[in-house]
Amino acid sequence: MDKEWKNASPKEMRERFSEERLVMPTAGLCPGYVQANLVILQGDLAGEYLKFLRKNPKPCPVLEVIQGERPISKTVAPGADIAKEFPLYRVYRKGALTDEPTDISHLWTPDMTAVLIGCSLTFEARLLEAGIRMAHYDHNKRVPMYDTNIACEPYGHFKGNYVVSMRPIPEKLVDLAVQITEPMEYAHGGPVHIGDPAAIGIRDLLHPDYGDPPVVAKGDVPVFWACGVTAQSVAMQAKPELVIAHSPGYMLITDVVIPTLH
Repeated sequence: MDKEWKNASPKEMRERFSEERLVMPTAGLCPGYVQANLVILQGDLAGEYLKFLRKNPKPCPVLEVIQGERPISKTVAPGADIAKEFPLYRVYRKGALTDEPTDISHLWTPDMTAVLIGCSLTFEARLLEAGIRMAHYDHNKRVPMYDTNIACEPYGHFKGNYVVSMRPIPEKLVDLAVQITEPMEYAHGGPVHIGDPAAIGIRDLLHPDYGDPPVVAKGDVPVFWACGVTAQSVAMQAKPELVIAHSPGYMLITDVVIPTLH
């Protein structure tokens, strides 16, 4: 990681994303702080969508719901404008990706609901503290993410399968990784699968659906955690007129401090 960002606070990083249009993945930035996914929907459909999220807390742990004239966080990053302070966004119209801007302020309307959802990048600092390396850090990559055959519980117009993130973990450290992440339900908690990717519908581990291809060393075991991109994928599949989300790997860095290990 560039030394320029190493000691920056969450607020400083958000300001750089907003004011300087800095675009960079947030893995490894501001270790010790919670990171968040984003999905924005319009009108009455947003209420139905929130019920879907509540029925699927493993892949979609809701951190904050934002509504009103301006999309300002009051809880996880007080004062942050979530239309500007993610590094990169995605705009879907009727399920098709149409744009990937750095600012979606011009698209925000008062009938919108923005949902901030937990992210597994949050727990990586705790894994590192415990001596578990993150291969994507070593190779300056985004964490790989995959569509799976693990079904979400449907609600109304919303249905779909889990998206998962994968980290190759040395076999002797897998149990420790599970122990560390299990209590962190706001960041998806413990893994949903360990080992054979094909068992959860992943055909080719080296070609993820999102993020960058993994680097798996000899003796590593693929460990899969639920991923907040699930929420984006499900919203997109419903094909509303408009869905706005973050670009996978480019998260909101919140002001919420991760509890320390005991």
